[in-house]
Amino acid sequence: MHVDVIPTINEAISDDFVQKTVVVIDVLRATSSMATAIEHGCSKIIPVETVNRARQLQAKGQMLGGERYCKKIPGFDFGNSPIEYMNESVRGATIIMSTSNGTRAIQKSLKASHVLAGCILNASACARAALAFEKDIRIVCAGTQDQFSLEDGLGAGLILHEMMALRADLEVGDFGQAMHSAFLHVRDGLEEALFRCKNGRKLVRLGMAEDVAFCARPNVFEAVPVMRGDALVAWRPAATAN
Repeated sequence: MHVDVIPTINEAISDDFVQKTVVVIDVLRATSSMATAIEHGCSKIIPVETVNRARQLQAKGQMLGGERYCKKIPGFDFGNSPIEYMNESVRGATIIMSTSNGTRAIQKSLKASHVLAGCILNASACARAALAFEKDIRIVCAGTQDQFSLEDGLGAGLILHEMMALRADLEVGDFGQAMHSAFLHVRDGLEEALFRCKNGRKLVRLGMAEDVAFCARPNVFEAVPVMRGDALVAWRPAATAN
């Protein structure tokens, strides 16, 4: 089984994802928020690229979540802080979500056989889910406005680390090996590394340091958001891949 890490959405080629499993990572903060919502009982998340599309799709009883420039979109029920999605109101809910980078990366990955939302919070479960589908894997770092973001690379390195512990026969591409090495270098100071990265510093300046600390906790969630049709739903370790 071959695993490649793609540094940014801009470098991802949709046609290359056919017959593969794609893991999309946006540590700060889209896929962390998705994983948190699904872990706390959200029924499904519909990821869309634009704010207008989110509003057009919204049906009675459905909620809207997302951000632009790190801030909650006016009129939306939730922003992009994972802590918001621990709210009891997400249980059983359908949330239509649009973010600057993460939902765009998911949309670009839809030609894959399976699309997962991975992060540091669910890295171990995400590794198990991706391997269970028994296809070559592409880990897509969402990045920020088509530029590489270190926190996504570290998240990819952690998920790779979890995969390597489960499968000794993985063939990992060069960039993936570099991200795995980067993760190993900071594994005992992962939270500090996220605070030092560009997006971590930006969130601190905006008063969102709590989000950075929250997103830096490895393997605290068992649920993995997986695309089924047009929505992300929960995959858990006991689930049967198909």
